Amino acid sequence: MARTATDHKTVLRSLLEGSATGDPERLGAAVTDDVTGWSPNLLVVSRQELLEALEDRQEALSNVETTVDALYEVGDTAVAEWHVVADHTGPFVVDDDAVVDATGRQLHLAGATFAEFDGDRICAFRHYFDDLALLEQVLGG
Repeated sequence: MARTATDHKTVLRSLLEGSATGDPERLGAAVTDDVTGWSPNLLVVSRQELLEALEDRQEALSNVETTVDALYEVGDTAVAEWHVVADHTGPFVVDDDAVVDATGRQLHLAGATFAEFDGDRICAFRHYFDDLALLEQVLGG
């Protein structure tokens, strides 16, 4: 059965929301075991690596709202333009040596995700966003 844009939008939303919150169930259901993924602050080559990399985000954000503004699809590839708004209510791990305590600030992040599908799951993705702009919001700059 051919996939539809609505189906891809649902799976992409799960990937985006799961990435923002670190929700392992949403992420695990959206991707294949051998998923490859990249963002300005992430590089993974399996579902397990993805879940481990995002564990630190589980408590950093709350009241996460993800909007998919546009969805383009060509064959088994989909591109989503998105916007995430969330409250910074837990520790934000910048890297192994830097953690920013909760600020209570509302954070805004816009970007685009390119996702390649294998059936109804994402087998490869690339998130593009301005990680410096996000860090500036977290640090209050």
